[in-house]
Amino acid sequence: MKNSDYRVIRIRELEVFAHHGVYSEETENGQKFYINAELELETDKGDVLSDEIKDTVNYADICVFLTEFMQENTCKLLERITEMLCRELLIRFTMLKSVEIEVRKPEAPIDLPFESISVVRKLSRHTAYLSIGSNMGDKQEHFDRALAALDSKDHTRLICESERLVTEPYGFKQQDNFINSAVIVETILSPHELLDFLHTIEKEEGRERTLHWGPRTLDIDIIFYDDLVMSDSTLTIPHVDMQNRLFVLEPLAKIAGYYRHPIFNETVSELLDYLKDNEDTPED
Repeated sequence: MKNSDYRVIRIRELEVFAHHGVYSEETENGQKFYINAELELETDKGDVLSDEIKDTVNYADICVFLTEFMQENTCKLLERITEMLCRELLIRFTMLKSVEIEVRKPEAPIDLPFESISVVRKLSRHTAYLSIGSNMGDKQEHFDRALAALDSKDHTRLICESERLVTEPYGFKQQDNFINSAVIVETILSPHELLDFLHTIEKEEGRERTLHWGPRTLDIDIIFYDDLVMSDSTLTIPHVDMQNRLFVLEPLAKIAGYYRHPIFNETVSELLDYLKDNEDTPED
């Protein structure tokens, strides 16, 4: 069931003649493809009652975009062109919350009776809550460049930053004080893609991973990603130790105190109050 604050536009069986396929005759001669799209829009309550085109997405524009993009690009795999369509739709049509695209290929080179082959991909916008810290070099400059980088790509948009706070080092104490803040970003990247993007920003600021909890020019951690709960060898969300870190909770509470931890079922503000009341608790 979809949230009542959303509406969906469906496009069915949009016919496009294009050149995609593994075999050379497919890319040279071309063939018919059919596109099915489900476009989810996030709306204000007033927009739901609006009769103005500016308050929605023009489905004619979507059809033109899908057709031109299919015709202007050539991919071997349906998986690739379907992924590209989803990403470009979210980049170009900012009112879209999520898109689901099916590219159907009824003339696939298969010597067996079949109706069609298709690939379906769904991609959404996500909200990520990040913690940023620096205690080497020109800390403010590191911050300013990091925020500019977060807002410089089509796939990620900076929503807001908290006040920057001066905090004592965590873990390894023999180092300079940190500047810390929290930011909220909107992104179409997956958690691991976002992590790679953040590591690229850190590297551009001279980050070297030599000492655990040691000094760093720039450190950016994913604290929350929507309400996602996940853990693997490279990434854990929510951040595994955020509830024990004042330098994470204090700035985050200023811009997302309402956010409820998906495991602890406590808000960021409640986690901060609890940590302040128990500051003598030994750290990990």
